[in-house]
Amino acid sequence: MTQPNFKPVAEQLAYLKKGVAEIIPEAELIAKLENSLKTGKPLRVYLGVDPTAPDLHLGHTVVLRKLKHFQDLGHTAVFLIGDFSAMIGDPTGVSETRPPLTREQVDANAKTYLEQVYKILDREKTEVRYNSEWLGKMNAEDVVRLCGRYQLARMLEREDFRSRLRNNQPISVHELLYPLLTACDAVELQSDVEIGATEQKFNLLVHREIQIAVSRERAVEQQLENPQIDVKYERRAQVCVTMPILVGLDGQRKMSKSLGNYVGITEAPGEMFGKLASISDDTMWKYFDLLTDKSVVALQDNVRRGTMHPFDVKIDMATDIVRDFHGSMAALEAAREFRRVFRDRQAPEEVPVQPLACGPPTLLSTLVYISNFASSRSEAERLIKQKAVEIDGVMIDDSRKQIDVTKPTSFLLRVGKKNFKRFVVDYPKKS
Repeated sequence: MTQPNFKPVAEQLAYLKKGVAEIIPEAELIAKLENSLKTGKPLRVYLGVDPTAPDLHLGHTVVLRKLKHFQDLGHTAVFLIGDFSAMIGDPTGVSETRPPLTREQVDANAKTYLEQVYKILDREKTEVRYNSEWLGKMNAEDVVRLCGRYQLARMLEREDFRSRLRNNQPISVHELLYPLLTACDAVELQSDVEIGATEQKFNLLVHREIQIAVSRERAVEQQLENPQIDVKYERRAQVCVTMPILVGLDGQRKMSKSLGNYVGITEAPGEMFGKLASISDDTMWKYFDLLTDKSVVALQDNVRRGTMHPFDVKIDMATDIVRDFHGSMAALEAAREFRRVFRDRQAPEEVPVQPLACGPPTLLSTLVYISNFASSRSEAERLIKQKAVEIDGVMIDDSRKQIDVTKPTSFLLRVGKKNFKRFVVDYPKKS
């Protein structure tokens, strides 16, 4: 097997630091990269993910992309599926004990993860592991020894637990075990680097401490077994790399399916593109930084100088992201359709059709309402007064405007930027 041709350390570090929140400690990462360059041995870098839901959204891909960056540089990318730890439940960020998942739920979710993950990681170069390989084999003695490596006081410094104690909310013992058990992942994988979101910082640091404790214990055991030999203590301590939490489409809260502000990575190209192109300019820069490899500084300079319009920058961002998951042709077609509809204000090539029987003239607000583009007739009237409604490309702001449907005809209704419906008016069919 040929050794990878590593780039200079400074070049690797600059590439790896893009979008990163923290490297703990950075000096150790530099030392590891220097040793890797010297020996030709790639670093072992891992990302652990509990399959608690079947689908991934763009928020999940921020850490995956950083793992891909290490992989691009020739290091070993290990994708760890926490099929055992998922049944315990990570207490990070939760205000109460979450119900544990069943083995059936975990297995079903895990099956869908890998195909989605391989949209980012190189399938041939990714080492996939499951932590049930070692956690499922632990006995009571192993768990007791593991617990002896960490102090309860340190565990209760965790913000999630402190806040629950302040509010007299219960903490289950198995939640205290979660970061200790997942620390076994770092030990078993012999990791040099672990990647996680900023909210995972506590867990990552526990993993590092347990790694150090285990390597020290093993050195002592070897010395006791062979007292005549001076055992060299090899201190293994992973570097922790944390990534920011991606905000959702609303630009305020973290991306989450439960909040409805997410972009799923299996969504259709057009749907994904439309969502990405709808975000605010401020949010756009965060997405560029965390979801693409382009330089935010250079793009911001272009906008500041007036050589690029923010709309075009946003279109480029959406195109890049859609390309990552659906390929170049689909991304370019989605961009073309979006420009045609939203910039050139043309209707989509495929518009839902709604039949309407001929009858007396109908209020425009009624048509907006029956199109399901407004939750009530009063909301429909407000949309019309706000100049958000068009008929065949003509804006109408009169909420009492009546549309002639006395004879067969058709017309295109547009409400806001995205909502289109073609009404086809005809005589009622004779039975």
